[in-house]
Amino acid sequence: MIAETMIVHSSFSEINRTQWENLVASSPSASFFQTPECYEFYAGLSFLKPFVFAVTENKELKGLLCGYIISNGNRFSAYLSRRAIVCGGVLIDSSISEKALNAMLRTAGKTLKKKAIYIEIRNYTDYSEYKSVFRNAGFSYLAHLNFHVSTPDVVTALQNLNTTKRRHIKISTKEGVEWSETTDLNDVKAFYDILQDLYKTKVKRPLFPIEFFEKIVLDSVGKLLIVRYQNRVIGGMICVILPDNTLYEWFVCGEERAGKNVYSSEMATWAGIEYAAKNNIPRFDFMGAGKPENDYGVREFKSKFGGRLVENGRFLFICNPFLYSIGKTVIENPVLKRIIKIV
Repeated sequence: MIAETMIVHSSFSEINRTQWENLVASSPSASFFQTPECYEFYAGLSFLKPFVFAVTENKELKGLLCGYIISNGNRFSAYLSRRAIVCGGVLIDSSISEKALNAMLRTAGKTLKKKAIYIEIRNYTDYSEYKSVFRNAGFSYLAHLNFHVSTPDVVTALQNLNTTKRRHIKISTKEGVEWSETTDLNDVKAFYDILQDLYKTKVKRPLFPIEFFEKIVLDSVGKLLIVRYQNRVIGGMICVILPDNTLYEWFVCGEERAGKNVYSSEMATWAGIEYAAKNNIPRFDFMGAGKPENDYGVREFKSKFGGRLVENGRFLFICNPFLYSIGKTVIENPVLKRIIKIV
């Protein structure tokens, strides 16, 4: 009998790209964020550090997780805000053994332990059958909501909107509001200015620098769908796509009070949904709708676009419990947060 071999890989160069692409094409848990192209995009940015872990069984790739380490603020706040983020969940072959998945997760936890305070895996598909494996590897499960919108065609997608949202789209369109894809850096800057204002006044969380938005457009990794009114940018969406599968709304914004009968935020969201419907992408993913136990105005907004509410949750691995507790205390205390400037 030939013994089965299992190997955990901890670097991009160790992973067979063809097998990686094949796994993306076949895995029910595939997302854009677990593709080689996404890793390479992360690697080209100056403000974050990418990582990737994979596991092979009998020389066949069976699992992979790709993400980045990021921090914010001055030297002190950056030290307290180091986190490893894995968007899209873990890429898993349906035949992976629990042993292999556990080994990959444990290696990721051990390797990232000195580089980040915690690891957060943001799931966009259902991982319920793997919860016990994640738990055994030291990951806790956190409930988190999302909306998936079916986009078979434009007529159906529009009809599925809430009556008010559908009316707002029609009114805005009649008023002359339009959306289009763009690669113009002037449009990127105009979009970024609106998004930055939104993050400062309402979201109150760190925003990626403009480098991210310029690179994602210039490198054709994602798309910028811009909303215009009277030849002026009033909103838009940065989205990324897993071909023939899902369009992901990564960043979206709309200028408030852009004009009478002008609904810029609704038009920005509709731009992504309509783009998916027109380009044979069967699903639009909002990439999150908050914790179920918390009231969340954005969830109410997203609920009006005809999507299905899902609870795929997140997995959390705390690398440094002491620093994690300090960071959580700072985040929950507005006074401390202003002093340290960390979120």
